[in-house]
Amino acid sequence: MLRNLPTGRPTSFIQRTAGFTLPMLLAITTPLSCLAQQGLTAYKGSTHSGTPSSLTDDAYTLGPGDRVRIDVFKLTQLSGEFQVLADGSLNLPQVGSIPVTGMTLKEAANAISEGYTQILKYPIVSVNVLTPRPVQASILGEVNRPGAYTLTEAGQIPTVARALRQAGGITQMADLRRVEVRRPRRSGEQVIKVNLWDFLQTGDSRQDVTLRAGDAIFVPTLSKTNLAESIQLASTSFSADKSQALNVAVVGEVYRPGPHTVTASARTGAAGETGQASGSGGVETPPTITSAIQIAGGIKPQADIRQIQVRRLTKSGGEQTIVIDLLKLLKEGDVSQDLFLQDRDTIVVPTVTTISPAESIQIAAASFSPDSIRVNIVGEVKQPGAVKIPPNTPLNQAVLAAGGFTTRARTKSVDLIRLNPNGTITKRNIGINFDNQLNDQTNPALYNDDIIIVNRSALTTFSDSVNSALNPINNFLSLFSIYRIITGK
Repeated sequence: MLRNLPTGRPTSFIQRTAGFTLPMLLAITTPLSCLAQQGLTAYKGSTHSGTPSSLTDDAYTLGPGDRVRIDVFKLTQLSGEFQVLADGSLNLPQVGSIPVTGMTLKEAANAISEGYTQILKYPIVSVNVLTPRPVQASILGEVNRPGAYTLTEAGQIPTVARALRQAGGITQMADLRRVEVRRPRRSGEQVIKVNLWDFLQTGDSRQDVTLRAGDAIFVPTLSKTNLAESIQLASTSFSADKSQALNVAVVGEVYRPGPHTVTASARTGAAGETGQASGSGGVETPPTITSAIQIAGGIKPQADIRQIQVRRLTKSGGEQTIVIDLLKLLKEGDVSQDLFLQDRDTIVVPTVTTISPAESIQIAAASFSPDSIRVNIVGEVKQPGAVKIPPNTPLNQAVLAAGGFTTRARTKSVDLIRLNPNGTITKRNIGINFDNQLNDQTNPALYNDDIIIVNRSALTTFSDSVNSALNPINNFLSLFSIYRIITGK
């Protein structure tokens, strides 16, 4: 009948099947053979989220529990929402059961179209996934919570990136260029190579592989940490929770060495005091190496900030050492040196051999130095006792902070007593010149808990000695004067 219809203009007819009226529109402006081919291959896939992980021909295979939307072109009575049954089939109007388990959306659309050819000519069918079924998968390697997971994110197709997020996010040692999806097959295991770094850089959604039941994701360990890339790793949607506090150890040239719980909003206080958390201003960033140093009370003056080490454990049981140069951060603004931390990191701040006065001033003003240090000034100053001063304060400025010399002071020199890190005590007599700039010989920078002794001048010492010697005589004369007053003699 259709072969006798004139081409070039549309025609419609009604086919009745078992009492059911089916209006059908046939666009005969194109050859019928072409229309038939379009009907066999037409399909559409969607995650219902607008993300780059939208389904493609081979991205997702249907199975029991999937809820799908089937549209038969121009036939609303055959279209609707259906669920894949436990036996892996769809129960559709007029044609009944159509097996779809293991089929891609394209294959399912073709199978449904083939089923409707019993009652329709050239049916055009599209298939959408509305709610994907839960997928069982295991996630191993450089993730924060490795293990087996049921991926059931509402309205989302399970992908590698979404699975990593459910496993607590990746660690800072994750090699995103060599992620593997290991998929069981009847013929053996299939290994799918995934380059999530390419996905982050170019938006290539093909790298964010759609998962199937039984898949295993393996995230290998980086052979060497790239400081610049670590910033991007920490900012991905599948990185670790940025607000989570981390347990780390800080040792070496800091005022409070030992284990610490670190957050991103840390700040230093006075030397020897544990740094405190402060408001983050709404900006969510992971804890960094400077945050940890701040919590540990800040660096000491002898800290070698060019050679700080971060010792990091990997999920495979090994350890990697990352060398950090915080002087580059101060001088060049190289923020990649402020490494993002992960749980159980150990930070080692070594001792410097030599440091220039200019560098020591710059380091003392850094955010990871303490706000203040405490020195004790005793003797002939106007305000003796403990004095809080900024780090790297020179000796002569500390004397002024204590009110300056009294009239009884020896103004030419003072004694500086220092407890060294190795447990020894040194005492130096240093000449005082208030015009001197910072230098280690005549006007050294002070350290926390230094003691400055301002002695009496020679004249004051002599006068005090004479007074001490004459004190008994003065007392006797005073008693004799009292006796004369009483007796009148």
